[in-house]
Amino acid sequence: MTPRKKFDISLVPERPDLSFEIALWGEGRQFIAGVDEAGRGAIAGPVAAGVVVLPFENLDLYNQLHGVRDSKVMTAKARDLWALEVKAVAIGWAVGFASCKEIDKIGIVPATRLAASRALGELSCPVDHILIDYLTLPELDLPQTALVKGDARSLSIASASILAKTARDALMFEMDGEFPGYHFRSNKGYGTKAHFKAIDALGPCRQHRRSFSPVREYYSLFPPNKKTDLVRMSGAP
Repeated sequence: MTPRKKFDISLVPERPDLSFEIALWGEGRQFIAGVDEAGRGAIAGPVAAGVVVLPFENLDLYNQLHGVRDSKVMTAKARDLWALEVKAVAIGWAVGFASCKEIDKIGIVPATRLAASRALGELSCPVDHILIDYLTLPELDLPQTALVKGDARSLSIASASILAKTARDALMFEMDGEFPGYHFRSNKGYGTKAHFKAIDALGPCRQHRRSFSPVREYYSLFPPNKKTDLVRMSGAP
């Protein structure tokens, strides 16, 4: 078996640029869709995928979106600000979700692809090529390029990462009120120490991914029953 070649970190620019987009635009592919996900590693809530098609005729695009980065390295305030700018500039954009139940049923990678397909299906413009962070979408009959660290290299992918992250965070804020006690507003469904303690004390709610640890281990010790499930599904811890 041939070992996978290690990614050359020197290929990552100082900030996401338009190198990949410009090359594709030069081939006559005008509608380039950047795709990225958010929430793949969380233990609760959906996985989200954002898609952004940037305008190929905007020569000042790189400067106009100068604050756009991989969403993971941005503050929440910066993400909210630049999400608005991306939406104002883009030819088309959308966010798709796959629920925790879908994640448990088909697995996180297929669910991430499902969310991305749903986002692409919501676009109001055509797509000539997809630039996507790491994954591929084999179920779609569209040319695509999967990039390692794509959200740090491609401005389209980085823009999509911001939309996916801000949309999912907003949804987790709403879930914090519906499912009190799990700290969804602060942890966004990720496995923090406080989140683990809440699961120990309250048991999982219906937004937890039962196929993910430690939720899986909880249910192996305490199989669900109708009474406790009905309480948790109602929103009460």
